[in-house]
Amino acid sequence: MFVRLVLCAALVAGCAAPPPAAAPPSAATPLPASDPETLAPNPNLHVEGVPPIPLALVREVERYTDFRGHRFVDWHPIRREMLVAHRRAGASTAQLFRVAAPLAEPEPLTEGADPVTNASYEPRTGAYLVFERASGGNEADQLYRLDLATRATTLLTDPDQRHDIARWLHLSPRLLVTSVPLDKTAASGTRAEVSTTLWLLDPLDPAAKRRLAELPGPGWWVGAVSWDDRQVALGRYVSATESEVWLLDLAGGAPRQLLPAPGSGERATHFGGPFSRDNRALFVVSDRAGEFRELMRYDLERRAYTRLTAHIAWDVRGVTITDDGGLIALLANVDGRDELHFFDARTGRELPQPATPPGNVGTGRFHKTRGELALAVDSARGPSQLYGLEPATGKVEQWTRAHAPPGIDTSRFAEQTIQRWKSFDGRTISGLASLPDAARFPGKRPVLVLIHGGPEGQATAGFIGRYNLALEELGVAIIQPNVRGSSGYGKTFLRLDDTLRREDAVRDIAALLDWIAAHPRLDASRVLVSGGSYGGYMSLAVATNYPERIAGAIDIVGISHFVTFLQNTESYRRDLRRVEYGDERDPAMRAFLDRISPLTNAGKIAKPLFVVQGRNDPRVPYTEAEQIVAAARKGGTPVWYLRAENEGHGFARKENADYLFYATILFMERTLRLPRSNGQPAADAQLGVK
Repeated sequence: MFVRLVLCAALVAGCAAPPPAAAPPSAATPLPASDPETLAPNPNLHVEGVPPIPLALVREVERYTDFRGHRFVDWHPIRREMLVAHRRAGASTAQLFRVAAPLAEPEPLTEGADPVTNASYEPRTGAYLVFERASGGNEADQLYRLDLATRATTLLTDPDQRHDIARWLHLSPRLLVTSVPLDKTAASGTRAEVSTTLWLLDPLDPAAKRRLAELPGPGWWVGAVSWDDRQVALGRYVSATESEVWLLDLAGGAPRQLLPAPGSGERATHFGGPFSRDNRALFVVSDRAGEFRELMRYDLERRAYTRLTAHIAWDVRGVTITDDGGLIALLANVDGRDELHFFDARTGRELPQPATPPGNVGTGRFHKTRGELALAVDSARGPSQLYGLEPATGKVEQWTRAHAPPGIDTSRFAEQTIQRWKSFDGRTISGLASLPDAARFPGKRPVLVLIHGGPEGQATAGFIGRYNLALEELGVAIIQPNVRGSSGYGKTFLRLDDTLRREDAVRDIAALLDWIAAHPRLDASRVLVSGGSYGGYMSLAVATNYPERIAGAIDIVGISHFVTFLQNTESYRRDLRRVEYGDERDPAMRAFLDRISPLTNAGKIAKPLFVVQGRNDPRVPYTEAEQIVAAARKGGTPVWYLRAENEGHGFARKENADYLFYATILFMERTLRLPRSNGQPAADAQLGVK
């Protein structure tokens, strides 16, 4: 539901689209800084209560705002070239680039104010590609054709709906696309029911698109297309612990449920795709046999499973297959760090594990004709870099180099360690910890607790980007907990925070605060909690439940009241979220959700609060931020509020992310009583304590 680190400039992309509607005037008028020694917010930022940002602070920390990695997007179908997403020097957002050879200079293909990170080459010649782009963070993605010879861009879709690139057919350059309606087109501004439309689109003749199916509800996606283009495996997401596989005959007919078998009563996750090369079987990732998601081969005629990864006691994901159907690559999420495995697709036998560069491995896909596997690798010591792996020889060749700002030696950045603690019910909870160097920062250190979103997300090992400044320059320890409800630790753990057990996850943070108090290097009197989306709710919940145990809280695009959130989130998401949080239409559940919501308990917030929001957020509407800001201020709590008029569920534009970063460092200095990185004490006049 949310990117792992909001303050890191996200590898997302975009271009020209209508500007978002102007926001209504707020009760508090933003006052831009006029002092030449302070940084004025850009015109798209609405700022309340945030003190002027000293230029001295900006100069000290701005070098930490320009880490730039690369995200794998696609292989060219016939040439050895990569399509990548990247934010180049001086740019605001990530865009698409062509990398013509290993370590070649990336050639820009798109540009604009909105990020572009998802695209796919036409699969026969690669003469054009299709990419997704939204406007101002509204996530109402539209599809565009980019003709590579002319660089002309053509809109392919209806702007009144949200669209996703699904899969190309194998035997013709036609594209499967899913579309859902938006609330802005509903007569009442919201929808009681939502359906998903599956289309077959020729990007060279978009007007001739063909409707294949009208699928009831949201949560549908295309898992795979059979190699003969006769069948499509569809996925239907019910909840984090339940999903289905359906089959659709492309020649006509209604979709039929394949997994779990209709009427079986089985509740498990099922993710379908790819097909075996003879189309007689479908590879499926499922947790039907145990706690973790395994790769299985499902024989379509015999209706029987063969378990392939039962020996790997962790979740499997990222399954991809070579075009000849002979080799499968997959990732195993081992305690928050992904590892690469190879399997013979015909026999199901695991092959020797390939050697990969050190770090957390993410896989793209195999090249269509060469069989080379694209890998993305990042670590605590650097953002994502791309590699190509030759399966036959094991040779690994680097394709991109991440950029680190001059004067920063990422090789000395602290590695993350896994820490574990007992919670209120005796259950073991874990998290990632990054501790400052003891020689440079002696004594007990302040702590920043970063809580992931989802709630089904997971804090995973990797680069923490801008947060390295807090760790390396300010001596702040960083802990990323995986509270109950996080993915990666089995389906039982995943369900432990559902509906009426929501606050048990908050109690896991209380147990973490106990662990911090007992740790010889950590200062329990200087703890700041922060999170985005569901992590924003968690930060607010900690601030209302344990105000005396924290120094402050940062809420980034977070839920402040579950009932108003469920009523106002985009309709295509609402039913999916009701499964997780509870159905607010049920009176008893509504009363429970009201009781535990931070807005109801805002009078208990006693420590400084920083609230961050995108005006165009379709997931957690900006009203969630506005209401908690007003309620906390009514109780006398000092509140900083930052809203970006051209952002959505997180800040994707560098200039906005930079201002947020500078304000965050100032907030940290004042709540955690930190000296400035130049050794000067930070003023605290702007932050009182209730």
